[in-house]
Amino acid sequence: MSRSFKRTAAAGFTLIELLIVVIILAIISAIAIPQFTAATADAQLAALDTSLANVRNSIEQYRVQHAGNLYPGATASTGGTACTGTQGTGAAGSAAAMTDQLRFASNAAGQTCSIAGGTFRFGPYLRQGLPAEPINNNDTVVITQTGAAIAAATGAAAVGWAYDTRSGQFIMNSNVADPNGRVYATH
Repeated sequence: MSRSFKRTAAAGFTLIELLIVVIILAIISAIAIPQFTAATADAQLAALDTSLANVRNSIEQYRVQHAGNLYPGATASTGGTACTGTQGTGAAGSAAAMTDQLRFASNAAGQTCSIAGGTFRFGPYLRQGLPAEPINNNDTVVITQTGAAIAAATGAAAVGWAYDTRSGQFIMNSNVADPNGRVYATH
């Protein structure tokens, strides 16, 4: 080998070359990091839309199949006779009644049993129970019985879901916005 080639190989990278590589990496990361943030927000929004669609469909199916076109939670889930499993525990107008009536088999009056059969021939509509909302990962349900449009909560109370037993409206109980400014509760 010639003497000049050995000297070049031993010298390594120059400071200018290293600075150029660092600048290129900084530019690439400045472009890529916001894309990952947007992808996370989009995934959460898609999960929210899916959860809302599943629960809303289950609520509507319950209403169609039960006497009086009542929504889940409007009647008590307790008091069913001939239940060979575990009976529901929710009083009328409670989150427990709503979740019992969606999670267990029920009779025409909305009384529930963990084992389907006999008079408990409707449902279950959500076998795994009410999903947690994907933004705050909370499955708390705030129940109203007004029949009026529900407004999402703000502050510390803005977690989980909001549901009206008279109108069947089911929303995410929060006005939080994603990084793009889209309010999740409008879905």
